[in-house]
Order: sequence, then C-alpha cells, then structure tokens
Amino acid sequence: MTDSSPGIVDLLGVLAYAELTAFLRLAEDAALLAPTLNDRAALGDVAATEYGHFRVLRDRLESLGVDAEEAMAPFVDAIDAWHAQTKPRDWHEALVKAYVGTGIAGDFYREAARRADPSTRELVDEVLADTGRSEFAVERVRAAIEADPRLSGRLALWARRMVGEALSQGQRLAAARPELAGLLVGEEGEDLAEVGRLFARLTEEHGKRMAALGLTPGA
Repeated sequence: MTDSSPGIVDLLGVLAYAELTAFLRLAEDAALLAPTLNDRAALGDVAATEYGHFRVLRDRLESLGVDAEEAMAPFVDAIDAWHAQTKPRDWHEALVKAYVGTGIAGDFYREAARRADPSTRELVDEVLADTGRSEFAVERVRAAIEADPRLSGRLALWARRMVGEALSQGQRLAAARPELAGLLVGEEGEDLAEVGRLFARLTEEHGKRMAALGLTPGA
C-alpha cells in the first residue's frame, strides 16, 4: 500500500485520534489522580509527548492532502467508548492503563503498519516509541504491590478487562473499515490462521507487560 491509500489514511487517522485522546486522558489522570506533584509532572510529561505525536500524524495526513479531522472521525466512537469503559478509579489503575492499555493499542497499530509502505512504518515506529511510560509506570506499580500485595489481584483483573475491551474495539474497527483490516490480515481476504497468529502475538506482548509489572496475566 502507498502512503495515500485508504488503508494508510485509516491507519494514520485512527492513530492520530488515539494519540490525541491519550494526551487528554493522561493529562486528566495527572491532574485528578496523581498523589504527588512529582507524579503529576511525570505523567504530564508523558501526556505532552503524546500530543507531540498527534501533531506529527496530523501533519503527515495534511501533507497527503487529507483533512485530519475527517481521517479521525470514523474512529471517535470506538476509541471514546474504550476510554469510557476503562476509566481508572485511582492512581494505580491509571498507571496500569497508561502502560498496559496503551501498550496493547500500540501493538495493534504496529501490526497494521507491517503491511504499510516504508515511510508509514517509520512514522508509526516513531510515534509509538516508548516515551518513558514504561519505566515510569513499572517502577510505581511494582513498588505499590510490594507495599500492599493485595493490589496485585485487583490490578491484574483491571489489566485483563482493558485488554479485552481493546481487542473487542479493534475487531469492530477492522470489521467497519475493510482497508484497515487489509493491513492487519492481508488484502486477499480474511485468513483465520493469520488472525489467530495476530492475536497470539498481541497476547504474547501483553504477557510481557504484565510480567514487567509483577502481575499475572490470567489472574
């Protein structure tokens, strides 16, 4: 696919809206849930980076002659629904969402970019690069679990719920946007074996993140 094909425009559009909403939600969590000013500043830094990524994607869409708002519009309902269904209740849930929830979404976009043109793959890799979210969230969640082991089960269930919601929304998006689905499983049509391998890869990466946090994936 070329960088101006419908599938690529869909990929850039969904990723742009994901980055924009990540900025808004992380900023909100920093303001409302962070227990210290240092925590507020650290999560605020992550939010600011997400906004920078949004601007890069918006500029790429506009360079292709595509209105960024129109490119993002088909994905607003699904992404907003995911955030509404996974609104953190406290600081620790916010950290797990920032790491696990955003991570599974990033895996989905990377998978789609595997069949994109080289310049799009490079752009996706750039905007999905770790922004310090990993170290920031892992250190604080592991310390919290060490101080209160009872947190482990609750946060593992929370992470499991987020991933389930993310995969469900991803399936709905792929069904509604055939060009985007073509990036995920190939343009020749639905390949059940490839879909199975895709979800196996997503599950494997999720397991690695859970292990990093000190959580059990199937809890």
